[in-house]
Amino acid sequence: MEKGKVVSLEERIPKLKQQRRKKANRRLILLLLLFFSLIMFVVYFQSPLSHVNKIEVLGNSVYSSDELITVSELSSSINIWNVDEKRIEGKLKKLSQLKTAQVETIFPNTVKITVSEYKRIAYIMKEKSYLPVLENGKTLKAAEVLEIPSNAPILIGFSEGNALNGMIEELGKLKEEILNSISEIHYSPKETDSLRLTVYMNDGFEVSATLRSFSEKMAHYPSIVSQLDPNIKGVIDLEVGSYFKAYEQEGADEGEEENEGDR
Repeated sequence: MEKGKVVSLEERIPKLKQQRRKKANRRLILLLLLFFSLIMFVVYFQSPLSHVNKIEVLGNSVYSSDELITVSELSSSINIWNVDEKRIEGKLKKLSQLKTAQVETIFPNTVKITVSEYKRIAYIMKEKSYLPVLENGKTLKAAEVLEIPSNAPILIGFSEGNALNGMIEELGKLKEEILNSISEIHYSPKETDSLRLTVYMNDGFEVSATLRSFSEKMAHYPSIVSQLDPNIKGVIDLEVGSYFKAYEQEGADEGEEENEGDR
């Protein structure tokens, strides 16, 4: 039976010293890294490098980026670590046309502001001004549009109350393509229908409808128009049923009535 190799204490001591030295070197490197990291952090925190250097604004169209940044009170003099995201979001949400606002700080010195705005679903005509009406039903009193808007219907004859609120609710149910095809909506009540509407379309047709079933009936508008001659304009009556009466026919009917009266 062979005896196992015996390692003398003299041979083991150098190996133990080498292992201890390696461990000590590792500890020293870690301590140095930690030390320099702390120094770099302190330098960064105290220097302009930690101040807000870039502000990104996303999702805005009504408000300019500069307007939103002004409301947020963010500037290059503010330390990135002192940015109070919730407080800034609260300030932005006070703007009448903002639906949501989110503020995010991004290392090392960027702040991102993401907003969503209430859609301008219509414009209400008051005297010579066009006041935007938002999807939440609020009319912007202070806002004034000098040119006739083309991206939403103009409401004429409406005043604040149930009729206007109901109109906004009905418009909110329409598909984008139908909403964009409407030029003007006139509130034209009559004895038999206090919620009667006269609607002028961008394609030249006129629609007679009632607020009670406006969105439901207007949903069929593209299908109805596709069956009509685009060169013959007239009134599409959607109050009760659904039928079309050409302007020429209206004129002919009036002429016949006059002739009958002469006889």
